[in-house]
Amino acid sequence: MFALVVRFDCRDEAAAAEFDELTARAVAQITANEPGTLLYATHHVEGEPLARVFYEVYRDRVAFQAHEDAPHVREFHARKNPLLVGEPRVEFLTPAATKGDFS
Repeated sequence: MFALVVRFDCRDEAAAAEFDELTARAVAQITANEPGTLLYATHHVEGEPLARVFYEVYRDRVAFQAHEDAPHVREFHARKNPLLVGEPRVEFLTPAATKGDFS
């Protein structure tokens, strides 16, 4: 299993709305086309209306790389950048005690 958390900070409310639309389209494609993506959860941050956090779990690093190479993910990355302030914060995780079936 391979997991990560990514935080994005949007420029303003209009950028956040566009980011959310891009995210919804990407998640639909991830759901339909990525069997190695076990969990792809997107969140709004309570009290920070311009912040978004993604929690992603992949079968392994190969599945993560397949995700990164997918056309819908490449398009998401290209289109999201103008909507953000600064660089996304990415934290790669080493799973420990877990509840849930990620097989």
